[in-house]
Amino acid sequence: MPGPAARSHLIDARHVTVLASGILEFSPLTYDFGVKLMAVPVHDSSFQTLPLSLFEKREELRRVLQSKQFASAPKRSRFLEFVAEQTFQGNGDKLNEYLIGVEVYERGTGFEPQEDPIVRVQAHEIRRALKKYYTEDGSQSVLRIDLPSGHYVPVFSRSSLAAPESTEPSTHAADLPDAGSRLPWVLTIALAVTCCVLGIFLAVALRRNARQAPSQAVVAALPDNLEWFWRPFLPPASTPLIVIPNHPILRAAHDGDSAQTLAHGHEISKPSLPEFRDTIHFRELKRFVFVSSMTDFTAVGETLGVVRLCEMFFRSGDTCRVQPSRLVNFEQIKNGNAILLGGSQTWSGRVFLDVEDFHMQSGVILNRKPQSGERSVYRPEFDPVTNELTRDYALILMLPNEKKDDRVLLIYGIYTQGSQAAIEYLMDSDSMAALRNALIATSPDHKTVPPYFQALITTSVENSVPGTASLVAVRSIPR
Repeated sequence: MPGPAARSHLIDARHVTVLASGILEFSPLTYDFGVKLMAVPVHDSSFQTLPLSLFEKREELRRVLQSKQFASAPKRSRFLEFVAEQTFQGNGDKLNEYLIGVEVYERGTGFEPQEDPIVRVQAHEIRRALKKYYTEDGSQSVLRIDLPSGHYVPVFSRSSLAAPESTEPSTHAADLPDAGSRLPWVLTIALAVTCCVLGIFLAVALRRNARQAPSQAVVAALPDNLEWFWRPFLPPASTPLIVIPNHPILRAAHDGDSAQTLAHGHEISKPSLPEFRDTIHFRELKRFVFVSSMTDFTAVGETLGVVRLCEMFFRSGDTCRVQPSRLVNFEQIKNGNAILLGGSQTWSGRVFLDVEDFHMQSGVILNRKPQSGERSVYRPEFDPVTNELTRDYALILMLPNEKKDDRVLLIYGIYTQGSQAAIEYLMDSDSMAALRNALIATSPDHKTVPPYFQALITTSVENSVPGTASLVAVRSIPR
């Protein structure tokens, strides 16, 4: 069970835990039991030790940010808001000078905290501003926010003003019952406590059984046409980390966009955006033209795909770990099974890249070694009148991780519709039978499926919704 710092909710009969690392972990529970015992003295400052709700913390943060000490200092406000939100989301252990410098002060990936003290200086100013706020405007506040010296995780606490006054009349010795009359009450209380303890043990036992039952009942339920592909990610293998992209609403245009989309873009000279110099976009794109995106780069397809993937893992008696790409580091990916969704993130098609065959670059899929009937470039297609996307493509890559027993699976479309279609393709028994046969045809013995491979998928798109996906080509990747 999660520790005191974790937050848990029962959603659609499944247990969802937000771990301290920020990873969402889903468990296929069908029962949820809770025993909550709380004693609050009528008088006494121990009221200050009651846990603060997330709502209380957010409200106090809102009041502080609206105060005169912060309202006129946008960067200072952004700093405090950022570290608070990261703490709310369970990412407090990841807060450091570098992350704050890049995210808040836009210092770029080359930011060196030892050379640029901006974060330390601003943290000192925030501590002074908080002290001044709670001395003046917030002097009557029942809550308090502090940023301890040398740390970047804000601390929320109740102030001494929050201790309630006692309103109960004093009890005199003459009003107390004698020892004989107290004995039945003592026995009753002891019996009640014993029942509570037994109830807790029963709840734990039922919870454990609920966790174990699905894995024992449905591990073998995955069809053979799916099991050959997903076997490396299913128990007893390690639970895969599913990484989803963080898409902007205003995105960089690329060669896969239509002329009409490019015509409505907004160009910014590349030299005027030096913070982009170390990004893949700066190297690949000839011009920086930015276009609005409400349906294509929203990651809706990847999100729907996560639902399908988690349902499959639940049926197999496993959990489902999901994390946005911005909060994932390379160590997390290489130390276990990983599934990377969407091409517009650091990891998909960047770190794990096979340029010998299919390769996504600047919004198109390049085919380095076209075979008979194949194109050298696969581009998305658009309706000439409405400019709506009508065809998308996606790549599926099954690669070895640092440990050969682990896998990295990449599923990414040029647009989000391609990603969604590729995930649905991998969940369809008939489609997976066709993929298996195509891969067997590429193996030397024409009998076994190569462990590592690429697959190119295409799908029609109508009204921003992908249709049925089909296989375009496959490549086996040497061990």
